[in-house]
Amino acid sequence: MTRRSLRELAVVVAGFVVLTAIVLRPLAWNLSTLVYNADNGDGQFSVWNVAWVARALWTDPLHVLDANIFYPHRWTLTYSELNLFAGAIGSPAYWLTRNPYAAANFALISSFVLSGTGMYYLCREVSGDRRAATVGAIAFAYCPYVFAHLPHIQLLMTAGLPISLFAFHRLADRPTAGRGAVLGLAMAFQAYACAYYSLFVLLLIGFAVLAMAWTRRYWTRTDYWRSVAVGAVTACVLMGPLFVTTLFLQQTGFTRTLAASRQYAADWRAYLASSAWLHAWMLSLLGSWKEVLFPGFTTSVLGVCVALAWSRSGVRQRESILLYSSLTLAAVWASFGPDAGLYTLLYHAVPTFSLLRAPSRFGLVVVFGLAVLTSLTVAWLLERTRRQAVLTGLLVSAAIAEAQVQVKFDPPLRPHPAYHLLATLPYGPVLELPVYSRLLAFRRSRYMLDSTWHWKPLVDAYSDYIPPDLTQRAPALAGFPSFESLAGMQRDQVRYTVIHLETYEPKMRLDLEHRLTEFAPYLRQLHRDETLLMFEVVRYPAPGGSQDAPAHSPPPVATPPAAAPR
Repeated sequence: MTRRSLRELAVVVAGFVVLTAIVLRPLAWNLSTLVYNADNGDGQFSVWNVAWVARALWTDPLHVLDANIFYPHRWTLTYSELNLFAGAIGSPAYWLTRNPYAAANFALISSFVLSGTGMYYLCREVSGDRRAATVGAIAFAYCPYVFAHLPHIQLLMTAGLPISLFAFHRLADRPTAGRGAVLGLAMAFQAYACAYYSLFVLLLIGFAVLAMAWTRRYWTRTDYWRSVAVGAVTACVLMGPLFVTTLFLQQTGFTRTLAASRQYAADWRAYLASSAWLHAWMLSLLGSWKEVLFPGFTTSVLGVCVALAWSRSGVRQRESILLYSSLTLAAVWASFGPDAGLYTLLYHAVPTFSLLRAPSRFGLVVVFGLAVLTSLTVAWLLERTRRQAVLTGLLVSAAIAEAQVQVKFDPPLRPHPAYHLLATLPYGPVLELPVYSRLLAFRRSRYMLDSTWHWKPLVDAYSDYIPPDLTQRAPALAGFPSFESLAGMQRDQVRYTVIHLETYEPKMRLDLEHRLTEFAPYLRQLHRDETLLMFEVVRYPAPGGSQDAPAHSPPPVATPPAAAPR
């Protein structure tokens, strides 16, 4: 990179850092002491996820996939979004503070900066105008969709979409093996940032490759297809580990049916729903909505008005208008779910597509396409006005104004003091009670959040995929202490039990106290107050009246059951 290009990159990044700090105020200077929607189960899961990866990448990177959940299973990080990239971004904040909220918040803020920067370079490449690129980048990076998904760290990792398309345009202009490898690297980056969006990128690049071959008559250009092949191979090699773990999950029965995806399909109301201040008046007119997909007035109007620029645009601009208009319309179609047809076709034609469940998330691609078209319209308008600075200021101000949302941040949930004690105790898996049913499994995310203060393995946890054997063992574990529950704990060498008394009804609590008295010889009480009990299992009852077995022999190497991914 030249000194000029480095200076431009520094200005762009700095600009989006400042804008993000303003939009998400006061989070930027309270990383450890504020959190968005602290009681949200998905948000708690995201904080745990980012903190786990941030810690494991430094302490034991070869076992980063062996997260401390669903003991004794392995590769448990693959049971939901890996968030490896988010964890890598959050790792400096984690190791400076040892605070999981700081890591998650730093990753959250960084996602906006990366998305804006990536979109700026794509729009600049397509429109040829830095001012137009700024408008398009703000419109995409701060669209209402991302603010509606602040608890879902993986859904904030949108930067891979513009970065991948930017890499593709560079390849199409001058096909080389090196540019093909960069494209593959960009696609792999999105896969490790968000698996959902990696499929979007795969579809976008696949369509763009064919569209460019058609518009530029590249069908017989060997250098073009050779570069595309290099990109495909690079992406496949880098994404190979993710693909393998996905296949294992599918073999265990983890898929989403078309019928299940219908409830997460978009409708016309979703494309008018927004969380921005300037759009709040629209919500009362909608009644109800299932997703927030409004692109914003600036993006909607300018994105559609690109048709005005068609007749007076150059060949390259027309090519981009055709490409991104087609992608936008196809994404709208897919977002309406199985009943609209296209989503059903993709479900049956694209490998691993059955792992998705929310067609409405194609709405992000709609915003993406409109933002690129917006930059083309702005560039066309700037060429035809004498007061370019005034027009640029008005459009940038409009985009920033539509990015203003009312985000309420709360103090983070602090762990019970007993968890600080648990952190000082010897290694041993932990059973937390109650064991919630599958319907309420998301409540286990609080157990995972609290585990960030001690990092011992958890028997029960929450994820997209919950091992069937945990569901089968749940009734026995829920009856702790009992002969059946202690037998299972002996098999897996589970050492500690944490009981959240505030969740027990009076009769359940009375029954629990009776069982604790009966099995007192097998337990050592570590903590007791009105809300929480913590025990260490010191021996196990032997079957048939034989001598009790002592606990805490050296723990076995954690191995998954036969049905779990290896």
